[in-house]
Amino acid sequence: MLRVVVLISGQGSNLRAFVDSCADGSIPATVVAVGADSDVPGLEHARHCDIPAFVEDLEPGGDRDAWGARLGDRIADFAPDLVILSGFMRLVPPAFVRRFAPMLLNTHPAFLPEFPGIHAVRDAFEAGVTETGASVIVVDDGVDTGPILAQRRVPVVDGDTESTLHDRIRIVERELLADVVRDIANRETAIEEN
Repeated sequence: MLRVVVLISGQGSNLRAFVDSCADGSIPATVVAVGADSDVPGLEHARHCDIPAFVEDLEPGGDRDAWGARLGDRIADFAPDLVILSGFMRLVPPAFVRRFAPMLLNTHPAFLPEFPGIHAVRDAFEAGVTETGASVIVVDDGVDTGPILAQRRVPVVDGDTESTLHDRIRIVERELLADVVRDIANRETAIEEN
């Protein structure tokens, strides 16, 4: 069973799906902690499931490297095998990446390298593409530039809004993340240090 720490920045819908899949045994992992950069609604789900939850905020104008070190220390207290950034909207500093790489994963709502960054769904929608996608990557020092572990296309359909498109992408993100973590736990996917 992999020990997993999940970092979130919002509602935690992907977190809920992941925790549920761990609980029902479909993913051989256990979420040992959930962290966030502010007291976001998604932390309540962790608390409801008796999963330790913590907040490590980066104050406006604060030292990002010092914040990354504090965040890393909080995570290390739980001795995880894997750290997942699931909708975590902060760019983590290079020292943080080095500390947890290569077992530091990110879900992204686009078919990378298309539409990197925090507005991926909006950017795809505004570009007028007929399909976008979802990806799971290993985090590196760039913005959504790490090795791709899994990805799948998601069509943009007539009548879509940014919101409805994002809802469909989230479903695929959850499936991809579950598959990747399952494969890592079963040693069917090996993640190499870059």
